[in-house]
Amino acid sequence: MKTGFGWIEIKGRRYDHDIVIHTDGTVSKRKKKRSRALRSEYGHTPLSGEELGSILNEHPVVVYIGTGQYGSLPITPDATTILMPFDPVIMPTPDLLPLLEREVRRHGAVIHVTC
Repeated sequence: MKTGFGWIEIKGRRYDHDIVIHTDGTVSKRKKKRSRALRSEYGHTPLSGEELGSILNEHPVVVYIGTGQYGSLPITPDATTILMPFDPVIMPTPDLLPLLEREVRRHGAVIHVTC
């Protein structure tokens, strides 16, 4: 895995948007629309609990949250509460990727690729 501002590369495929890595290893585009209403409150579209339903329904043991190249992705209090039982690993995206590559437990991830 590699990343730079505005992109991430996984298994040779480049994505120019935020992504969700599902427990089966598939990748989909992050559906930020669910959190956009909170943008004015946070100054940026945060990761909210509204976005986490699909990945948590996959029953991961651990959930990784890449908070962007500089770690600026806000996470709402409801998202933090929802994530707690899933042993969350929350850190800037470049720092997160090496840990994610070595993870052997059933896991999912939400990866922010800008700020």
